[in-house]
Amino acid sequence: MNIGAPACGMNAAIRSFVRISLTKGFRVLGIHDSFDGLIRGEVYPMTWTQVQGWAGSGGSLLGTKKHCAQDAGIGKIALKFTEFKIDGLMIVGGFEAFLSAYQLEEARENFPSLCIPIVAIPCTISNNVPGSDFSLGADTALNEITDICDRIKQSATGTKRRVFVAETMGGYCGYLATLAGLASGADAAYIFEEKFTVTDLKQDVEHLKDKITNAGVQRGLVLRNEKANKNYTTDFISRLFAEEGYPVFTTRMNVLGHVQQGGYPSPFDRNYGTKMAARGVEWLSEMVEKYSTPQGPVRTGNADTVVLLGMLKRHLNFTPVQELADGTDFNKRIPKEQWWLKLRPLLRILAKHSVLGYETEAEMVDIDEDEDEEGEHIL
Repeated sequence: MNIGAPACGMNAAIRSFVRISLTKGFRVLGIHDSFDGLIRGEVYPMTWTQVQGWAGSGGSLLGTKKHCAQDAGIGKIALKFTEFKIDGLMIVGGFEAFLSAYQLEEARENFPSLCIPIVAIPCTISNNVPGSDFSLGADTALNEITDICDRIKQSATGTKRRVFVAETMGGYCGYLATLAGLASGADAAYIFEEKFTVTDLKQDVEHLKDKITNAGVQRGLVLRNEKANKNYTTDFISRLFAEEGYPVFTTRMNVLGHVQQGGYPSPFDRNYGTKMAARGVEWLSEMVEKYSTPQGPVRTGNADTVVLLGMLKRHLNFTPVQELADGTDFNKRIPKEQWWLKLRPLLRILAKHSVLGYETEAEMVDIDEDEDEEGEHIL
C-alpha cells in the first residue's frame, strides 16, 4: 500500500516487494488508493509481469492518498483485513505512512485482525519521517531542485546584478531548501527549524549588496522553504530584497511547485527502494513464520512487530514506531532531531558572509608535523 503524496521510488519498492514475495511463495495483494481503496474493496492480486518496468516510473502506479488510518476508520480497516485475510502489511509512503502504522499499532487491543506484522518504508520528498536519515524520493527531488536553480541562474546570463528568491516544498521540514542551497551555491536558505527575523533578512540584503558591489558577483540566489514562516512569505522576502537592494540589484521570485515531485527516479532512489523492500520482505517472512497460529492467521501483539525501516548512519534498521513517537513533533510532522541541521553553518561559510553567526563543532589541534616552514597549518 502507498500512503501520502507521490514520490519517486515508490514504484521501485513495490516492484521489489512483489517479486521477492512471490519467490518466497507468498500471495501478494496490492491495495489501490490507500485506505480509501481498501474500504471500497479495491484489493487485487499482483503478478510478476504486472510490475514490469515499474522501477523507472515516477509517482505511484498503485495509487495513493494523503489520508491516514484514523481518517478512514480503524474499525472499517480491521474488517477489511479480516475479509482479505491479510497476514502482513508493507506501507510505502511519507509521514502519513508512519502515522498510520502508529495508529494501527495503538488500536490492536480492540481489533485482533490488526495484530499482524507491519513495516513502513519512508517515501517522501520532504525527508521528514523519523527513524530514517533519508527517505525514498528525496534524492530525486533534490536533483530536480538543484537543476532548476542552475537553470534559473543561467537564465540571467547577460543580465547583471539580479537576485532570485525561490520557494521549495517540504512542509515544515527544511531539508530540501538546505541541501539544495548547498548544492546550488545559494546565499541563504530560510527554514522553519532555524528561526529568522526581519533583521536577518536585512543583513542578507546587505551581504548581497556588498558581494555584488565589491566582489564582482553578478547573480544571487536565496531559497525559502514553503512553511519557513507564516509572516515572512516568499513574496514578502522578494519584495523586501527588491526594495532594500535597489539600485544595486533587481529581484525575481520563483515558486518551484510540484515539478519537484516529478521526473524519473534517480538511480539512488531506484536502488534504495529495491533494497528497502527486499529487507522488508525478509523481515515480514520471519515474522509470519514466527507468529503463525495453528488455526492459520498470523497474530502478534508485540510492539516490535510494527516497525519503520530506515537508513541510520548508512545501515538499514527496523525501529518500533512506538519508540519513534517520542522523538516526533506530530503537530509539525517532523522529527525533533534532524542530522542535516549540522550542515547549516556551511551555507553561511560558503556564501562568505561577513557575519557568520555559526558555531564550530571541532577545534583545530596544533600538530608540528602538519605545519609548513612558516608555521602555518596545511589542510
